[in-house]
Amino acid sequence: MVAATMARPPHPFWTLTEGRAVFEFGAFSLFRKSMRNLPQGDGHPVLVLPGFMASDHSTRPMRRLFKDLGYNAYGWGLGRNVKFNETREREMSDLVERIYDETGDKLSIVGWSLGGVFARELAKMHPDIVRLVVSLGSPISNDRRHSAPSRLFEAINGKQTKPEMEGRYRDLEAAPPVPTTSILTKTDGVVSWRGSVQCPTKGHQTENIVVPASHVGLGVNPLVMVAVADRLAQPEGQWSPFDRSGWRGRVFKTAAELG
Repeated sequence: MVAATMARPPHPFWTLTEGRAVFEFGAFSLFRKSMRNLPQGDGHPVLVLPGFMASDHSTRPMRRLFKDLGYNAYGWGLGRNVKFNETREREMSDLVERIYDETGDKLSIVGWSLGGVFARELAKMHPDIVRLVVSLGSPISNDRRHSAPSRLFEAINGKQTKPEMEGRYRDLEAAPPVPTTSILTKTDGVVSWRGSVQCPTKGHQTENIVVPASHVGLGVNPLVMVAVADRLAQPEGQWSPFDRSGWRGRVFKTAAELG
């Protein structure tokens, strides 16, 4: 667990260079056809949640890729991810239940930034119908100081939201009781990588995958898509850690390697 004294937002240099996401989107477009050769899915539903201040528009490239790979991909359909309260919590919970009722299959949830926090908490609420969780650059530490937009979030939502006051969304560091992957980048300019590290939890299937990416580019970075597609393609009930053998070991790091 990251010590409280180390809780601080990313270095301003990385924040100022988040514009590199343009090149990541360019690479996504360049390799879009070849990414159809990534591991194929089994048709189960995948819900994709956007980050703070973002909407389904930001996750459209990812969802289109998931559909090409054989998944039943869903956006959240709740507009821009700004205000969090008991109404929004209920809407997300209802959405998870509705997708399960419509498809009859457990769903995986991929959440970008704040969306990853929601994905993890939804899995805690619905462990029987959520199959897998993948978070992308998500602030999963209990200390909000790891996140650069924390003051803006608190200005809009208050220092404590009603779900937090009622005892939910408080122990963010605790892993969901389903296979859980945190994908993070050391050069994240929005959420400090230390705030995205999932500490090992006894009895839980968890892992961290470190990628070369910006925060804004996590949802369109081809290497991130390699990792996400690999995780989603695992047969239900047969989870195993991400394989870093061969070329992957030179690209994808573990949190322990970050120091």
